This record gives sequence, C-alpha cells and structure tokens, in this order.
Amino acid sequence: MAQNKSLSTQEVADILHVSRSTIYDLIRRGEIHSYKIGRKVRFTQDDVDAYIARSRHEHSVRPVKVIETHSTLLTPPQCEEPDIIISGQDVILDILANHLQQKDINAARTYLSGFEALLSLYQDNVDVAASHLYDGKEYNTPFVRALLPGIPAVLVNISYRTQGFYIKSGNPKKIRGWEDLKRSDITILNRRSGSSARILLDTQLKALAFPSSKVRGYNKIIKSHLTVAAAIAAGEADVAIGTERISRQIDGIDFIPLMQERFDLVIKKEALVTEPVKQMIKVLNSPEFRAEIKNFSGNNYKDLGKIVAEV
Repeated sequence: MAQNKSLSTQEVADILHVSRSTIYDLIRRGEIHSYKIGRKVRFTQDDVDAYIARSRHEHSVRPVKVIETHSTLLTPPQCEEPDIIISGQDVILDILANHLQQKDINAARTYLSGFEALLSLYQDNVDVAASHLYDGKEYNTPFVRALLPGIPAVLVNISYRTQGFYIKSGNPKKIRGWEDLKRSDITILNRRSGSSARILLDTQLKALAFPSSKVRGYNKIIKSHLTVAAAIAAGEADVAIGTERISRQIDGIDFIPLMQERFDLVIKKEALVTEPVKQMIKVLNSPEFRAEIKNFSGNNYKDLGKIVAEV
C-alpha cells in the first residue's frame, strides 16, 4: 500500500531534485503519469519509479509511444468539441486552461511553436495563439500582420521574459554576446524552425551579416528549452538560446541575459465577444490566477491580461 501513496507535485519535485515547474513540463509532455483530485495533481510512487526507469534507459531502448486510451468499464470517452483551444508551450498556459475548466469552459491545449500557432489561428484550428517572436525590431505584432493578413486581432500580454545564452558554469569560453557566435571555437545548439529561439538567432545573425552556415552546430536541433539547457550542462556544446527561468532548473549552467521578450496571446478580434474568450480574459485578470503563477520566477507580469496591441 505504501507504494501507492498519493504524492504531491512538490514531493515528486523533491524526489527528482527538480523544480515544480519541471514536473508540470514532464506532465505536459506525457513523460510522467499523474492523476487529479479536484484541482490538485497527484502521483503514486509507481508513477515516479516508472519515470526514473524510463529515463535511465531512454538512450538504449526504443521509446514507448504514449497514446490516449479509455476504459470501457468506466465513463465513456468524451467526444464533445472543446470550447476553446489554446496553443503555446509555456506551463502557465496549462494553468490557464485548468482555471477555465473550473469555470465549466471545455479548454483544450496544443503545443505548437509561436510561428505554427499563428498559422493555425489563421486557419481557425486554434482560438488563442501564444507568441513571443522577434523580427529584429519588435515582438509579435509584425508576425501577426504577416501571418493573419487582413484579420483584425488583439494581443493580450501574459508576461515579459528574459532571453539569453545558456553556457557552462564558470563560462570557460568567455562568451559575452552575439558576436561570440562568429568564433571558430564556439559550438551552439539550435532549436527547430518556427521556434522563438531559432527566429531570434536568425535575426541576430542577419544583423551581424554572418551566414548561419558558418556557425558551428547550427544544424543540431534540440526540441525544448529544458533539454537544450541540460545538453549545455552535459558539455554537448558551448552555448544555446533560452529563457532565464529554465536556466534556474538545471545544475551546471550559467545564464547570460541578452534581451527581454514580450509573451502575448493572439486572439482574433471577433472572438472577444465569445463566452470562452471573455472568461479567459477574466481569469488572466483574477487575483487567484496571478497568485498561482507568481512563483514562476524570471517572469514579469506587469501587463498580465492587458491588451498591449491591436492589429
């Protein structure tokens, strides 16, 4: 029976020596199993042991595909269409969706990059697209104009986050800024096309008039901020781009702040009158939501829930 004891998110974080936000990220990616009691996420010791076992063997065996199944002996699967689909890769959006669920809004999540999310919003495949894309001059608005041509939209702020370099602790290569990417002794890890980090890197290389083909490691793609930070800590490369908050979750790396990014939710203006979107805006401006996300350090919530731009 002790093996099936209910464990809280903090208890699992303590067992794995990571932060609670890392646990939420593992849940989102389907890497650790969990269940809910009301609004509380809970785990069994079996869930934790299974995650540790998979982690130990992930490089030596083919990964198990995670699929959704429903028991025919219990409640039948829910086939209803979601009231609202929120796209984006920040765990704060998972918390937002959970708050909407408590208001009887059937909120669904998808984890597209900012570029892909805006295209999906244009095609009516999602209702809300998280964006933190930089064109070399400003964040988000130019991409909304380009990827939602002729469609009135609003940008509602979530936070401001610091972007910078993940480097090995102690900065053995003495990296200071973008110019160092031109050095022949520096190797980077990159993110896939459409990600905010990849777009930021490309705009900076363009400003330096330095071709990406000359950057060592440019074509080595890592899928997430968390995994790229861990790879830098493991010595797989010298530098990678990511957010400050993730750098605090990984031992063995330092963070060089370079710029502040604006993280917005993009919504078609016509959707502002719909009940799910009205409830979402209400949640964003609620004291309860702000209290729940305030512990995600590295974010500035000064404009949380405010319309910061219209296109």
